[in-house]
Amino acid sequence: MNRTRLTRQVPRWSELRPLLSFERPGLPDRAHRLQRAADIGDLRRIAQRRTPKAAFDYVDGAALSEQTARGSRRAFDAVELTPRVLRGIGEVDLRVRIAGGESALPMGIAPTGFTRFMHSEGEDAGAAAARRFDIPFSLSTMGTRSVEQVAEVSGEGRRWFQLYLWKDRRASEELVRRAWETGYDTLLVTADTPVAGLRLRDTRNGMTIPPKLRLSTVLDASYRPEWWLNFLSTDPLSFASLSGSGASLPEVINSMFEPTLDFEDLEWIRSVWPGKLFLKGVLGVEDAQRAVAAGAEGVVVSSHGGRQLDRVVQPLRALPRIREALGPDAEVIYDSGILSGTDAIIALALGADFTLIGRAYLYGLMAGGQEGVERALELLEQEMRVTLHLLGVATVDELHPGLITGA
Repeated sequence: MNRTRLTRQVPRWSELRPLLSFERPGLPDRAHRLQRAADIGDLRRIAQRRTPKAAFDYVDGAALSEQTARGSRRAFDAVELTPRVLRGIGEVDLRVRIAGGESALPMGIAPTGFTRFMHSEGEDAGAAAARRFDIPFSLSTMGTRSVEQVAEVSGEGRRWFQLYLWKDRRASEELVRRAWETGYDTLLVTADTPVAGLRLRDTRNGMTIPPKLRLSTVLDASYRPEWWLNFLSTDPLSFASLSGSGASLPEVINSMFEPTLDFEDLEWIRSVWPGKLFLKGVLGVEDAQRAVAAGAEGVVVSSHGGRQLDRVVQPLRALPRIREALGPDAEVIYDSGILSGTDAIIALALGADFTLIGRAYLYGLMAGGQEGVERALELLEQEMRVTLHLLGVATVDELHPGLITGA
């Protein structure tokens, strides 16, 4: 048997030198750290290293045994895509229309509470990043910046407001009036929080409003100097739309919000809100139909990230049924479990007109403030573009359930 013989030579320095161009050693800064993150999972790991346990668990955790949150990942992981080949796709277009306006991506930032506890830049970072990417930013009733403060940061960017209906109707009406007058064009009415979900990680971590500095909190934050410095040297943390209480999270929700909310209340909200209106937290066909009948432009299919009722039907499986029942005239937004651009494309193919990200945004925020949120959006946008290219699809409107199996 003949063997191939290698011809060897002494290496030349001119050939070796380009291969030996090492980076100059130095302390990793925020930009370098974020640039090395290849996906949202990497940002999550950075966030966990740099954020105290109570704050990280508030984002990462869910209700009771967290079956719903884990099930969201299993639902996405079970999906298989059927690409179309030889379609001559040059560029893909991710721009969509939603709630009467344009969005450069089929994705917006979901409303989140307690945001400046995760990172001192909080809603300011999210609103600024959303403006840069030309996508909507949603402010929560339980946000740590007021509607006016976020409007100032957001500037010409699109702003949505999320409402928990208070027991004090006059306070609720005043809050939505302020939102409308400061340029928020869409209202998301959350319907899946008649009482607080049982979030065991928060209970074990002693989460309160405002946070109390216990010995365990101080020790946990002591080796995270950036978070600690920001927490101590910026304005006090509070829910900007709520009065201070010092109560636990479930106590605040159960004392302030309206457990008897019904569809007549949604009709009342419709009567006082002049912009677009969506009911958030819908998983059933009948509820979706009643929301539209009550005057909503559409619904947000969501399990609240698994943070309310555990073991609910998976939103990804509920989505096609709700889309079919509502038909083409109502708008359907998907929100739960999206941790990649491919996840968003799957939801859009199954009938969503738009998607929202919560944890993915907050992992970026905890990993690096506004720069971290922008890195998260960069990664998600890149993944969406590549997925559409490989599917042989040029626009979001071309997505359809025939590209999906296993949902």
